[in-house]
Amino acid sequence: MSNLPLNTLRRLKKIPQSPSVWEGDRRSLTALASESSSEEEGGDCILWVDGSEGMVRAMEIISPEIGVEAIARTLLRAIESPQSPGRPSRPKKIVVRDREIQFFLRGALQNLEIAIDYVPELPIIDELFRSFAEFQSARPPRLPPQYAKRLREASDELWKIAPWEYFEDCDILAIEVNHGDIETLYITLLGMLGQEYGVLFYRSLDSLKRFRASAIEKHSMEALESAFLSQDCLFLNYEADEDVDFDPEDEDDNLADLPLEDIVPIFGSLHPYEGLRPFLDEEEAIVVYASLKALVAFFEECSDRIEVEDRVPVLKKSYAIALPATDSPVKTLEIGITTLPDLTNELLSMGIGEEDGEDFPEIRDDLFPDKSFVSIGMLPWSTVELVRTNPRAYNQSLEFPEEGEGLPIILIQTSRPKAKDTIVRIQNEGGIEAISFTPGEDPLTDTEYDLGVVKTGGGVIYVFSEYSGDDPTHIRAKKNWTQRLKKTKGHCGLVLAMGVTGASRGKPKLKDMLALFETRAVDSEELGIGTLQMIPQIMGMDW
Repeated sequence: MSNLPLNTLRRLKKIPQSPSVWEGDRRSLTALASESSSEEEGGDCILWVDGSEGMVRAMEIISPEIGVEAIARTLLRAIESPQSPGRPSRPKKIVVRDREIQFFLRGALQNLEIAIDYVPELPIIDELFRSFAEFQSARPPRLPPQYAKRLREASDELWKIAPWEYFEDCDILAIEVNHGDIETLYITLLGMLGQEYGVLFYRSLDSLKRFRASAIEKHSMEALESAFLSQDCLFLNYEADEDVDFDPEDEDDNLADLPLEDIVPIFGSLHPYEGLRPFLDEEEAIVVYASLKALVAFFEECSDRIEVEDRVPVLKKSYAIALPATDSPVKTLEIGITTLPDLTNELLSMGIGEEDGEDFPEIRDDLFPDKSFVSIGMLPWSTVELVRTNPRAYNQSLEFPEEGEGLPIILIQTSRPKAKDTIVRIQNEGGIEAISFTPGEDPLTDTEYDLGVVKTGGGVIYVFSEYSGDDPTHIRAKKNWTQRLKKTKGHCGLVLAMGVTGASRGKPKLKDMLALFETRAVDSEELGIGTLQMIPQIMGMDW
């Protein structure tokens, strides 16, 4: 057993001592957690209460594995830094109902002139925990008991079918329920982007359209949060089990790669007045359950046809969904499902502007592999010639005079398989038509940055890198890039190389260079994009 350091004892003795008697205890919260609560709501709770004042001076939730020393740590906080409105104070006496805690504190706190006694009951702490239990029992379950298991089973069935592989979030389904207060739900499926997976059940078409319009028009974080909370919908989100090593912020982690037993369905509701509510009442559970079962039946029947069509076809189906046995006279719901391709086109047209009568070009960031090494540099003319004549490297060649030290290039270095896949994609899109740098801004943080982009022969613009506007390294590299372009009259190149994790990272050898796309550099005005804004994602959508 360790005693308190002498300097700590001296500090604590300077704190005024009151005649108060404090109660202290460590109790498990697991018994208070309901079946639908997460395990995070369990653990142990340490409480120190001033019995004379009837005030909690310190409280801490800890893991059950943490030792008895946590009792002393929380007590010292109660003495030196109590919860408001308490003032620093040393009690005259402490009472506990656990002999182990009593003996431990007697040894740890000796010389502090605090009596530590055992009592069989702690009336104030007992009353606090009774209040906790009453509050916990009054909380509604996340799902009605008679529907909890069936909803999870239905969500598992939908996960196995993966309808987001066929429908984007702008492909809307109308589901006619005609139960309770709900006639028709408008369904959005999340998952094609590989970032969030789930289903949004909008209670009205107006709500869906308003949210889309609000999200497009408002770019501050506060405005986007307001738009998110103003939705009127039920939802099912899929998340990784908390015991699984999964980071949703890591671009290499995809929920779809996890086994089904590691996927957790989360049900709830969004409403402008209620905000986000993480549970369903019985009527909502019936509607969501019937809709999920109908969706499963619809995609089992129609996915093959949807997959071969260029666009979602007009489909209308009906399914009789049996409900669990309850006291309700309703035993079956007739659910109608209809695709709405015209509504999809309407939603896609939102936020698409025109400049000088021309369509704004499509801008994407999925051509070049994540975690690639990207640099702005130069390839000597002798090396350019070696790459051009290397039969193992792909070359998109142009005829232009070789002036200056070499060819200005953008180097993108990744693994061999990923580089090969990227080269094929570029070939299929008509090669690299141009390279450019364009200004950008993050409206949420007022940050300016410089985007490196390429335009393919198919007219699509792809971002290859993002640079901070005040990064001195980038400013120097960009200056050298511009000076070299003057000598080559705008001619430049894009080099795709392997070896990103090896010794040649950043300095690929000739054998590492798998492709050289010779092209030209243009300004962003010629690409027709101007200043770009970075817009965040909410519930699987890009704006």
